Amino acid sequence: MKAARYLCWLAWAQKGRVALGATLGTLWMVGLTLPPYLLSRAIDDGLAPGWVLALLGAGLVNAWLAMLRHRTMTKIRMDANFRTVRALVEQINKLGADLPLRASAGDVVTIGIGDVITVAAALTVTGPGVGAVISYGVVAVLLLQVSVVLAVVVLLGVPLLAILLGPLLGRLMKVQNGYRENQGRLTTRLVDLIEGLRVLNAFGGKEAYAEQYRADSASLREQGYRVASLTSWIGALGAGLPALFLAAVTWLGARLAAEGAITVGELVGVYGYIAMLVVPVSFFIEGSFMISGGLVAARQVTRFLALEPARRTARADPPGGLVGVVSARPEESVALLEGFGGSSLLADHDAALFAGTLREVLQGRGEADDEAILRAVHAAAAQDVVAGLRHGLDSAIEPGGRNLSGGQRQRVRLARALLAEPEVLLAVEPTSALDTHTEALLVERLRTARASRTTVVATTSPLLLAQADQVLFIEDGRVAATGTHRELMESTPAYRSVLA
Repeated sequence: MKAARYLCWLAWAQKGRVALGATLGTLWMVGLTLPPYLLSRAIDDGLAPGWVLALLGAGLVNAWLAMLRHRTMTKIRMDANFRTVRALVEQINKLGADLPLRASAGDVVTIGIGDVITVAAALTVTGPGVGAVISYGVVAVLLLQVSVVLAVVVLLGVPLLAILLGPLLGRLMKVQNGYRENQGRLTTRLVDLIEGLRVLNAFGGKEAYAEQYRADSASLREQGYRVASLTSWIGALGAGLPALFLAAVTWLGARLAAEGAITVGELVGVYGYIAMLVVPVSFFIEGSFMISGGLVAARQVTRFLALEPARRTARADPPGGLVGVVSARPEESVALLEGFGGSSLLADHDAALFAGTLREVLQGRGEADDEAILRAVHAAAAQDVVAGLRHGLDSAIEPGGRNLSGGQRQRVRLARALLAEPEVLLAVEPTSALDTHTEALLVERLRTARASRTTVVATTSPLLLAQADQVLFIEDGRVAATGTHRELMESTPAYRSVLA
């Protein structure tokens, strides 16, 4: 139900445009009945010039309506696309650092690339869908004026087509759900493989991981074949059943004409009406297929939008100055940092570096001048990064900082965080990729740059901890001991064990 409500919300959010699309779709599709009617009258009246001109005018007007309808439905699709993207971006911002804990990277990628487009495409049935229903009724009324038998056949035939396709559509939705779930899991595995490629190469696990990915990919491919098989059957029946229906009604009309029950002109009109009826019937089938896919995609979107940040029962203000946080389990240190209140900024060592110039990477969405940028670069001991790039701050940085070393990326991330000048800076292992000399320089400058603010660092670096005003030692999710680095080394064996 949430998926259906979400599609309805997207339609209601642009109800004026949807109403216009439905109106244009109805006028266009009902307008398709005019040529058969005018042609039948022209034949019965001996092809009078007036009927021929009317037939030409009807064709031109309908072509104009078709263009307006297509343009409106494109706007509806794009609006639904952008609204969904905006909702997803707002949700990602809301989840913040909790995003990796609440959803896998593969799910986020698959929703952003595939589900958004499928959901938006489902909205395009609003125009031709309404038009198909109304034009179906119009054709039935026109046929009723020619022959009651033909009208009854049409009125009963189209629902029969829907009954024949119903089980296939239900089966397709079920298979699509399973395929979509496994697609998200496989994408997550692919992201993990890409991000951990260097590590996998280091200990020889690349082939084992790749083999598992190949097996999962083959399984997904088989599921994809099942989806494609059902889709092809629905497509074939969508094209074939209306054609068979057209042939049956045409045969019946020809029999009535041969018996003298209808005129030749009426027979031509009947053929035209039934040929036109193929269009709304095809829209019924295509629309059902698009809605089923849209519901599957919308279910994934609404599931993601319903995620809430992890609830933390206790929040505390961090101590002032430079504070170290140490734990045998790194996730405990990160959890403690995330629990601190105040106007804080969490600087993760895996935080993304987007493509752009070095200046843009450091500024983020801010507008800092070069003087402020260089102060942050100096505090992060990253002058050599700027100096080593050909164009300094104007040098291009590749996505993820691929053209930087691990230590350079780490210092660029820290410089970006320092440039934001948060009241409380929470840093996760900011020196893990640095050599001892660079680390010592960074710690000294960091302490000076953040002298009047609070900086909390999750680390096991003795060099950094030795400069901390206070160290919190975490065991089993709670603060087991506090003190300076020297005090804890002397009094807490577990602390010494962790650092060792």
